[in-house]
Amino acid sequence: MRPTILIHGPTASGKTKLAIALANRLDGEIINADAMQCYADLHILTARPDAEEEAAAPHHMFGHVDAATRYSAGSWSKEAASKIAELRERGKLPIVVGGTGLYLMALTEGLSEIPPIPDTARREARARVAQDQSAAFADLLAKDHAARDRIEPQDRQRTARALEVLIATGRPISSFHGEQAPVLEAGSWIGVALTPPREHTYARIDIRVDKMMKLGARDEARRLWERKLDSELPAMRAHGMPGFADHFAGHAALADAVDRCKRDTRRYAKRQMTWIAHQFTRWPRVPSQDVYVRTRVIVDMHAEVQNRGH
Repeated sequence: MRPTILIHGPTASGKTKLAIALANRLDGEIINADAMQCYADLHILTARPDAEEEAAAPHHMFGHVDAATRYSAGSWSKEAASKIAELRERGKLPIVVGGTGLYLMALTEGLSEIPPIPDTARREARARVAQDQSAAFADLLAKDHAARDRIEPQDRQRTARALEVLIATGRPISSFHGEQAPVLEAGSWIGVALTPPREHTYARIDIRVDKMMKLGARDEARRLWERKLDSELPAMRAHGMPGFADHFAGHAALADAVDRCKRDTRRYAKRQMTWIAHQFTRWPRVPSQDVYVRTRVIVDMHAEVQNRGH
């Protein structure tokens, strides 16, 4: 059995082109591991593969979840496990690619499903964050030290989510990681982390957002906003959506919404880099930005692991 390939990296680091190159080289198919790219309502804003890219290699688990759904890492893990098994049965190489580190950790380290959170705990967490974001974040860190690496102090949604789990279960959200057996056994996968220079990534993010606007990101955001969904749903917290929502409500100019989208995405990329540095310590780094070099390095790694298994 050929080892499954896992590719992690910050947003705008070139994961899509690399995954397509690997799929074509190794007779593989691509599985999405980006939480926001799962949502059907968000194509442009999440930089999902476009029609040309989707035609270049088979893609799975992109845009298959409605924005009204609270899609979880546990749900994704179950679907991904099923898809990986299907591809292996067909003799195809699964290539799992995305920027959601928790998804990849669910495959390689295991992840227990967090129990359902009562509405009372959810309301209490939201109220504490709304009243004093800084104090709520400090309270979280006092009992969940790992949150420092996973959550930016300004991230209200993630702070509230971690707090509600803490309130409801008495346990940090990170403590649920690794309780179940991993989907992928040791030796059955290789993982690489793309680590381009931070300044280059930030510049690419700004260029990407400008391109999104030309492709119709504002109209896409408005269609989602007009559904009047709960603003705390994950899809409504996608980079760009909070700013556009303020714009549509008459509270912000379009230019301000675009600037906020760039700023929030850069902050997210920084948080992803921190995750890689602290949580993916054993994953080989691929700092090159050249898709040919990246492909060659990973193909060589893959062959070495496969030969070792034989």
